[in-house]
Formats: sequence, structure tokens, C-alpha cells
Amino acid sequence: MARREVKMQRVAIAGLGPIGLKVMQALDQGIAGLTLAAVAVGNPSRPRPELERLARKPAILPVAELEGAADIVVECAPAAILRGIVEPFVARGKMAVVLSAGALLTNWDLVETAKQNGGQIAVPTGALIGLDAMTAAAEGEIRSVRMITRKPVKGLLGAPYVVEHKIDLESLREATKIFEGTAREGAKGFPANVNVAAALALAGFGPDKTMLEIWADPALDRNNHAIEVDADSARFSMAIANVPSENPKTGRITALSVIALLRKLNAPLRVGT
Repeated sequence: MARREVKMQRVAIAGLGPIGLKVMQALDQGIAGLTLAAVAVGNPSRPRPELERLARKPAILPVAELEGAADIVVECAPAAILRGIVEPFVARGKMAVVLSAGALLTNWDLVETAKQNGGQIAVPTGALIGLDAMTAAAEGEIRSVRMITRKPVKGLLGAPYVVEHKIDLESLREATKIFEGTAREGAKGFPANVNVAAALALAGFGPDKTMLEIWADPALDRNNHAIEVDADSARFSMAIANVPSENPKTGRITALSVIALLRKLNAPLRVGT
């Protein structure tokens, strides 16, 4: 039997923070059917020793030029520049892997752009577990979804909601609930913190029905997420405690989730929905 031919796809990475660096290194070490073509960084003139250690150095390009150099873009950048990264790719029928899932809720027309042009937006599982179960439950009837996020104080500093409501996180001595509302409201108030809630909402019950609590806990050193789902097919609970990366707002497992998604694109065996 003839071996299936795998067409090489060029990958661009927008942002070389803790997640982008891990994905870049994995691509350089080898992922079937993929090659690292380009990266975009916030400060191109800053020395990047990580790039010098790569076996094959990618082009360093402005965000606006990534689409011309790649077939897939991995967005690992601030939510504020999501559109400039994703739109050129999906408008030309290409794939965008999006980590700033919360920003999709305020840029929803990008999904329609992808639909009209044969593009695709892929949101990795990231710091969550159970998105497969959530997606499956959404094929039936979901009655309620509640997510409770507990984070170390330093991971919440500077969030727009915290600033707007003048919440003094650094004076907290015990776990304190600082937000309760919908996933859509949470994504707006905590754009760098609750991409997990946005991904959960997009997988199942929607951003206006998925309920979210955010707690700041000075005793924690990990990002904790607990989820309760009630559906006609099953009732299930999920909990995960993520080790933060060098960026306290992001768990280490997020980068690994992106790498796992990229490996699935051309894998002979795919496990999970």
C-alpha cells in the first residue's frame, strides 16, 4: 500500500512569550508535516538567543507580513492585537490557532470571515480539561455550566476589572471572590486571565449562559479551575491546578496543548474529539 503523502505546511508564530517559545522549539525539533517559517515579536531589535539555537532559523517579520509567509498562524500575543494576526489568515482560507479565546467574543465576525473564505479558527484545549465532554454534551441539551477560577494574586494584577473597581489585591490575606458573572463579562474584565472560560463557553453553552466566578487567593501558587456541567447526557465535574509559566497569567500546560494540537494535524492516529 502506498504511503500517504503529507504536504508540508508552513507555520508562523505571533509572539515569543513562554508559550510561543515552547511551540517554536517543538516545531524546530520536528512535528510531522509542519515547518517553522516565520515569527513575529514585539521588539524585533531585541537579541533573541533562543532563535540562534534553532536548527533552522525562521524569518522575523511584522505581524502584517506573516500571512504571506505561512499557511498556519499560532497566536500567542496580547488579546488587543488578535484581529491583526487572525484576519489575514482566515480571509485567505488558512488556519489560525487562537489562544486569546476571550478576544474572539469581541471579534466574532472573524468566525464569519473564516466561514465565508474556507478558513478555520482552532482554539486549543489549553489550561482546561474536558472540552471533549463539553463539545459532546453540546450536541444534546445543556442545562447549566459554572466555572470557578482561583488564581494567585500576582496573576490577576492589572486586569481591567481589578483596576476599574479599585480592588486592592496585594492587601488580601485570604481567598476573596472578586468577580461573578457570565463568561463574556469575565473575558472583557480579565482578558489575560480567563481564556479558559471563553474556550469552555465556545465549546458548549455559550458565553452568555456559562457562569464564572474568579477568586484571588494569596495562598495559591497555581491557577485552579473547577467546572460543573449539567446536561441531558451527563452530569460531570472537572478540576485542574495548572503550574504557572514564566508569565503568571498563563499555565505551562497551555503551550503543551498547542503542540499537541499541531501534532494532530497530520497524525495517523487522533485520539479525542
